[in-house]
Amino acid sequence: MPDRFSFLPATADRLTDIEAVFDDCSGGRNCRCAYWYRPNADYKAGWGEGNRNWFRSLLAGPRPPGILGYHENEPAGWCGVAPRAVFDRLRRSKPFAPVDDRPAWSINCFIVRKPFRRRGLSRLLLKHAVEFASANGAECLEAYPVDQAARASNGAELYPGALSMFLDAGFAEVARRLPARPIVRLECR
Repeated sequence: MPDRFSFLPATADRLTDIEAVFDDCSGGRNCRCAYWYRPNADYKAGWGEGNRNWFRSLLAGPRPPGILGYHENEPAGWCGVAPRAVFDRLRRSKPFAPVDDRPAWSINCFIVRKPFRRRGLSRLLLKHAVEFASANGAECLEAYPVDQAARASNGAELYPGALSMFLDAGFAEVARRLPARPIVRLECR
């Protein structure tokens, strides 16, 4: 099945495809990755249509905010990846505060449409997000996945990805300020 997937930057001309992915996920439909970019008050006030409009303006910017996965030309998944500095929540977060002063990029969100789940698409999105960030000058990549073994409940949302997926891709844990949310890093150069 992996050979039937392709990956492209999330650009404004792919808005319809991106929205198809987000709209297939109840959280994604209303969040649009605004959680990471916008101050909490703006994010909550924009839940739904406000975040949708905000995301459309983000796509009009000079740098794609992520990548889109396709299965035989059908939009199948999303991975948010961009320089850490653009994410307001990361700038203000104590648990996810920088581990050093290197200009890292961050991978912070995965959404896979229901028909494509449990096929390894998140791992492929991660692989292509690393390639995308590297091609756009990232020195290192960070992520803030869920360590399912340390969670009190298995019902946790996995939008930031599972720790095992990142470790399997060569990321290393560099900090852990919350029991179930490590910071992992991959050197790109």
